[in-house]
Amino acid sequence: MTPQKPSADGEQAADGRASDAGPAVDYETVSVPVLVIGAGAAGARVAIGLAENGVEPLVIGKRDHGDAHTTWAAGGINASLGSLDPEDDWTIHAADTLDEGHFINDPKAVELTAKHMPDRIRELDDWGMPFDRTEDGKINQRYFGAQSFRRTCFVGDRTGEAMLDTLVDRAQSLEIPYRDNVMVTRLLSDGDRVYGAAGYDMESGEFILFESNHVVLAAGGSSALYNRHSSRDEENNGDGPALALDAGASLMDMEFVQFHPTGMVGDRYGEDWDGRLVTEAVRGEGGRLLNAKGERFMEEYSPDQMELDARDVVARAIAQELREGRGTENGGVYLDISHRDDEYIKSRLPRMYERFMDLGVDITEKPMEVAPTAHYSMGGVDIDFETGETGVGGLYAVGETVAGVHGANRLGGNSLAETVAIGALVGDHVAAQVTDDDRDDALPDGQRAVAEREFRSLRELAASDGDETPEQLLADLGDLLWEHAGILRTEDSLSAGLEKLRDLRERTGDIGVDGDRTSLSFELAVDLSFSLTVAEALLLSARERDESRGAHYRTDASDVDPDWRRNILVNRGDTGLELTTRGVGEPSDEVSEAVDVGYELDYHHLE
Repeated sequence: MTPQKPSADGEQAADGRASDAGPAVDYETVSVPVLVIGAGAAGARVAIGLAENGVEPLVIGKRDHGDAHTTWAAGGINASLGSLDPEDDWTIHAADTLDEGHFINDPKAVELTAKHMPDRIRELDDWGMPFDRTEDGKINQRYFGAQSFRRTCFVGDRTGEAMLDTLVDRAQSLEIPYRDNVMVTRLLSDGDRVYGAAGYDMESGEFILFESNHVVLAAGGSSALYNRHSSRDEENNGDGPALALDAGASLMDMEFVQFHPTGMVGDRYGEDWDGRLVTEAVRGEGGRLLNAKGERFMEEYSPDQMELDARDVVARAIAQELREGRGTENGGVYLDISHRDDEYIKSRLPRMYERFMDLGVDITEKPMEVAPTAHYSMGGVDIDFETGETGVGGLYAVGETVAGVHGANRLGGNSLAETVAIGALVGDHVAAQVTDDDRDDALPDGQRAVAEREFRSLRELAASDGDETPEQLLADLGDLLWEHAGILRTEDSLSAGLEKLRDLRERTGDIGVDGDRTSLSFELAVDLSFSLTVAEALLLSARERDESRGAHYRTDASDVDPDWRRNILVNRGDTGLELTTRGVGEPSDEVSEAVDVGYELDYHHLE
């Protein structure tokens, strides 16, 4: 890391050369061999791999150290350890993942994740992650939806938090440099390779130019674009995929958004809780879904797998119960775990128990009210999963920012798995690409000019005094997507959504920011540009895929079309976003054999 003195406003740029592209602007310059954008589990595991290979990266995050969206992944992480079901193995894990993804996953991505996860779990265990244990001391595992065996390892119902704590501790032991409260707004790229990034310090408002020939995007997904979602409002807003697209990378599978069946109901628990996740672990421990009539309705939709069928199946079942008038007066259904022993609930689901007790509901006695919520984006950057390469030289991506592992729908417990399984591979690969020459290369003048234009644009944005607030524009975008690209879709609804999106873009010309560059209003104004780009890619891809597959359900094309076993790619063209399609590869022989066996959970094991 080589900090340089910022330029003086009105004088010269940071390297001592006058800028000829407009008024001068102050900025700090930081040079690093590898820049990791995102400080959740994926970014942390990449950074650990780099450090273990002798490369010192800089990790930057938008929040305080240790505060990332990983902490919201509560229920568990998948690995075929066989602690309780010794017949499980990685090929069956891969088969379950392909089946849940409706076979448009990247087979290599799936197999790498499933094959490496047992070692990654043992590694986390060695690093001190406090997994729940069986009576004989093995790492305990629970059922999760659509899995053939108990392979979800857990730490009560705070697995993501415990995992990130463990990774952060490991990173700190390696003395990996970290900078918090920094937001990247543009990657410096000529379309062929990346040279660094431009951003700003969210606490001071100061601009920062990062020089690096190797940039890893681990910035999360885009499910918070929807008005009802399980993320924090300022997270998962599409910055990772949008940054990559703008730099010249391709996006893939953007139509596939997972709606988790069990989000909290705002009319019952308050607006601040609307859409917040009720972990799948509740159903994994035997929770039952009931409509307002007290009927256990999953018996009608999935008599064998019941509440632990695939998330898209359960979410659509709840949506149908609500449409047909069998929901609660608050717009949800009931999730009941009260038939379980009180102490069992408190030990296995401590966070859920505490949360609902704080809201006046004792879940050992009464049910929770839930409804579907936007939870995870299967789509993202198209990468090579052995390397993380995006096709733009020096630019890599990992975690929920990318597409490929999950296909048309994600298997519960696989999100955390992907972050460490692929993160470790990417860290090792990027470390091998770093050379001494990388540290000496000067930033091309053209890329410095791009960064300075970005800083001036951000300065102008902060001074905007129009009548449209970023908060309202993002809220309207969330409503638009929920209405036109939600659980149920049609060609007409998606086309209407694109028309509304154009109108929304026009309104951004009258945006007003309430505060300076340290304000939440400014942060949301920056988010808005990312979110609009990703929303357009989502709507276009969903309209293009005229079939139903996994989480993408078209009521005007309700069957799976074998000819659509293809991925939709999104690229920036000369006149806007352009779509192409690509065929899907085949799994290995050993995974194909596991697919052919047709392993499947029988829910009644839990009864």
